[in-house]
Amino acid sequence: MRAHTYFLRAAAMVCLVLAVMSCRSDRKKQAGGTSVVKDTTLDIRYAQGFWLEAREGYRLLHIKDPQKKTAAEYTFALRERGTKPAIPKGLTVLDLPMERFICMTSLQLSSFIKLEATEKVVGITSTRYLANEQMNRQLEEGTTRKIGIEGNFDTEIIMNLAPEVILISPFKEGGYDVMKEVGIPLLPHLGYKETTPLGQAEWLKLVGLLTGEPDKAMQIFAQIEQRYNTLKALAANVAERPVVLSGEIHGGNWYAVGGKSFLAEIFKDAGADYVFKDDPRSGGIYLDFETVYNQADKPRYWRILNNYPGKYTYEVLKAQDERYADFKAFRERGVIYCNMRERAYYENMPMEPDLLLADFIKVFHPSLLPDYEPVYYRLLKE
Repeated sequence: MRAHTYFLRAAAMVCLVLAVMSCRSDRKKQAGGTSVVKDTTLDIRYAQGFWLEAREGYRLLHIKDPQKKTAAEYTFALRERGTKPAIPKGLTVLDLPMERFICMTSLQLSSFIKLEATEKVVGITSTRYLANEQMNRQLEEGTTRKIGIEGNFDTEIIMNLAPEVILISPFKEGGYDVMKEVGIPLLPHLGYKETTPLGQAEWLKLVGLLTGEPDKAMQIFAQIEQRYNTLKALAANVAERPVVLSGEIHGGNWYAVGGKSFLAEIFKDAGADYVFKDDPRSGGIYLDFETVYNQADKPRYWRILNNYPGKYTYEVLKAQDERYADFKAFRERGVIYCNMRERAYYENMPMEPDLLLADFIKVFHPSLLPDYEPVYYRLLKE
C-alpha cells in the first residue's frame, strides 16, 4: 500500500532521537526549594494524563484526568523488583516488572495486544465482542478469566487470579469500592480521556514500563508517531476542507463529542472541519435533535460507529429515523461507517491512530492515498 511507503522513511532516525532523548532529565523547583527531577525515560510528549518523577532508587508515577486541570492526582511509587529504596509511607508501591494484570476495558487491553503481551492479562470483564484470537484462546484455556461486569465483580475470582494490579477507569460507574476490599492496587488508566490521538496511543509506553518492556513500547510508539505525522503533513495543505458530522440519536438526543476532543482533532488532521469544532468541550456532548437538524445541510460527510447486527445500509439508517434522509451526507452518500461487530475497533484502534487517520484521509481526499485500503472506516455504498 502506498500509504505505508510514507510511514517507513524516517523510522530509524526517530528511534535514534528518542533513544538519545530518553537519557535526559528536567529539573525544576517545588515550593520550599526542594529539587524535583522529571524522569524523561519514556519521553512523554503527547499524553497529558501521566508523567514520571525520578527519586533515589525509585520513580513516582503521577496520573490525573488530562481534561481537567484541577482533577485529583493519583501517585504510585515504582521500584525495581527485589530492591528496597526508602519510600515515603502512604504511597502505593508497585514492583516492576509486573506479570499479572486485570484489564477493565478494551482500550486498556489494546496496549497489551500491541506489545504482544496478552499472556500477562489474567482477568478481563465483558467478552461479548472480544475478537482477539490470542485472548479468546487464553479464555478457553483458563489462563485468563472473566471477573464479572461493572457493579457485579466476582471478588473470589479476582483474588484467586492473584493480579499484581488492576487497571481501572475511575470516572466510570464500575463498582470499584468492592474491588478495593481485596487489597490489590487499582491503577487508573485514563488513555480514553486524552484529547489527541497520539496522546491516547502514548499510554502504550506506561504499559510497556509496567510490563518490563519500555524499550519495545518506545520503539512501537515511535513508528506510530512517525506514520501519523507523515499522514498529517500529507493532508495539511488541502485546497478544500469538507465539513463532517458525527453521532446518532440516542434516547431522544444526539450524542456527539466536543470540538476539543480526540475525534475533532483527527478530523482536523485528516483535512476536514468538524461541524462542532467551535464547541469548547473535550468529552461527549448531548444535543437536541433540532440543533443538529438545523445544520444538516452543512456536513458533506457523517461518521457513524455502531454494532449493527447485519448489513448496514442507507435504508437501515433511514428506518431508524426518517429525518436522517434529509441530511446532505445521506442524500449525497457521504456516510462514513464502522461496524464494531466486524472490526475490533476498541481492541486495536487506540494503538493505531495512524490507520484511523489514513481511513479518514482516504474518504475526505482519496487522491492523496489512491492505493490505500481502509481498516476501520469506509464510505457506506448501499
